[in-house]
Amino acid sequence: MKSIQTRYATAKLNLIESAEAMPESDYSYKLTPPQRSFANWIEHNIEMNYNLCSSLKGEKSPKEKFVKDTAPKASLEKGLKESFQYCDSAFSSMTDEKALKEVTAASGQKILPANIMIGLLNSWNQHYGNLVGYLRTKGVTPPSTARSQNKK
Repeated sequence: MKSIQTRYATAKLNLIESAEAMPESDYSYKLTPPQRSFANWIEHNIEMNYNLCSSLKGEKSPKEKFVKDTAPKASLEKGLKESFQYCDSAFSSMTDEKALKEVTAASGQKILPANIMIGLLNSWNQHYGNLVGYLRTKGVTPPSTARSQNKK
């Protein structure tokens, strides 16, 4: 589980720092008209975190914690951070044994927590890849690039 913890920490950092880096005036920005806005990507991650981490925790998703993409940047940033705090306990308490014991997902299907965790990591990395395009076209250096440049 340690390798998953490390990847979780990186994905979390990338998404939170992306939300912080994008200027509020560009939260409604879309790369092309049919795509999600930057704010909608943040909203999507908040909902995904609560929905899937609640399955890991064996709880009902706390939908009252969702934040709409029309909310101000500060609310979306706070919502994203809180959704990851919610996921923190699910990831930090996971053991190899628990990861391979079936749980009931929000959809009602039986699934292994390991599959949920791997799916989340995959989705977070894909979403970060999408956000990088939004950041770069607005002249903002993506967080992972900025951290890499600061190490030199």
